[in-house]
Amino acid sequence: MFSFFTKFDYLLRETLLGLRRGGWMNWAAISTITVLLFLFGISLQSTWQLERLLNQFGSQLEVSAYLQSGFQASEMQATVATIPNVVDVTPIPKEEAWAKLVQDLGLSDIEGATAQLKGNPLVDELKVKARDSDSVPAIATQLQQMEGVDEVRYIDEAVTRLAQLNDGLQWTSAIVIAILTLTATAVITTTIRLIVLARRREIEVMQLVGATRMWIYLPFILQGAAFGIAGATVAWGLLFTIQTLLVEMAEQQADFIQFLAQGLSLNSHQMTLLAAALVGLGTLVGLMGSLLAVRKFSLR
Repeated sequence: MFSFFTKFDYLLRETLLGLRRGGWMNWAAISTITVLLFLFGISLQSTWQLERLLNQFGSQLEVSAYLQSGFQASEMQATVATIPNVVDVTPIPKEEAWAKLVQDLGLSDIEGATAQLKGNPLVDELKVKARDSDSVPAIATQLQQMEGVDEVRYIDEAVTRLAQLNDGLQWTSAIVIAILTLTATAVITTTIRLIVLARRREIEVMQLVGATRMWIYLPFILQGAAFGIAGATVAWGLLFTIQTLLVEMAEQQADFIQFLAQGLSLNSHQMTLLAAALVGLGTLVGLMGSLLAVRKFSLR
């Protein structure tokens, strides 16, 4: 146990010493990783938020099936409910729809309006709610093929646009993040190499007294991991602050903006997952950069 703490104390002191030797290059490395992780966090958040908005739109979107004359919605309700991914079916008799339409038009004499048009001009309707947005087109297609269904309507433009935006954002983010990952790795590699060169005399002495390569260069590898963790911490703080401000601003706006605000907010599980993803990616990039840096010296 004493030996373990001694080794841990040595690694900690050497890592901190190396960080002090890095000077302004430390800030360059941390800043680069922060930018990388900030954009990665925005991409991850945007993907989650767009998927949530898609699900919210999908849960609120209803496929309206208008039946042919002579078919009753109540009789077809059970059949429609068996369609895959249908979570709810609400029958609307034409009498109920006609009464609501007359009321919306501001007419008080329903019988007079009906007589003037020589009967109720409407047909029964089925409002079908889908499980998610992806299943809406398939449900609409099956409804259209059913006997007794005259017309099927659903609003899919918003869902389609959001899905296209989500796909485009993912591809763009992947390319940008890949470029920034290479940049951050190069900056960390350069930083660690400068630190190793600044301590080359100490390293030579350690080699002469029999220290192993891993024991010599492990503190430098840990410095790269420290860069990643520091960048992740700053990036997470920025993301959390920006998200909080955006949600507070959106909640003070109109109802639709408040609806969007619900999609912008992340739950506690997602916040924890976001923090873990930032730390994981930051540590991985830091380790890659430091390993590339010490590999050149350790092979000599």
